[in-house]
Amino acid sequence: MNDFIIETSARHVHVTQETLEILFGKGAELTVKKMLSQPGQFASEQKIQVVGPKGTLNCSILGPVRKANQVEVSFTDARALGVTAPVRESGDVKGSAPCKLVGPCGEVECAEAVIVAKRHIHMTPEDAKNFGVQNGEIVKVQVLNETGRKVVFEDTVVRVSDKFALAMHIDTDEANAGALFGNIRGTLVK
Repeated sequence: MNDFIIETSARHVHVTQETLEILFGKGAELTVKKMLSQPGQFASEQKIQVVGPKGTLNCSILGPVRKANQVEVSFTDARALGVTAPVRESGDVKGSAPCKLVGPCGEVECAEAVIVAKRHIHMTPEDAKNFGVQNGEIVKVQVLNETGRKVVFEDTVVRVSDKFALAMHIDTDEANAGALFGNIRGTLVK
């Protein structure tokens, strides 16, 4: 296998258990709507509003709960919110843009939470060995599908864990710019 699926990751939110309970009430739990490609990860039935200085976005919460609140948006979404969101790997929210999370039972002010997720490829250690790459390595990815727009994604980070499944994630701005819809595949450019 020398190629992999490229998935578009739409705007979404990760929350802590504490935040979930403020937004949805004491004892609240995320309800699985749809399992995602990464093992154990799911889109939940719960949706909230993310509020910035200029606007509000409706977002799904992805589960399970995490250790920190995080809002992943595209640059277009960040402009709509009125925030300057840095490009970061998931989990790296230190010094990121602020926002307010609003649910049916309460709201949470986040001093730092909003990022534009750095495009990345999830790989198992075996996948990394097969592709000849290491965790944290920066690679180029050629889109294999004929979409009318030839695309090579540079500056793509490899993320390796035995908890991952092989898949690349890009945001909606990147997908739209490349006309990448449906079953899209890519391969590393050496």
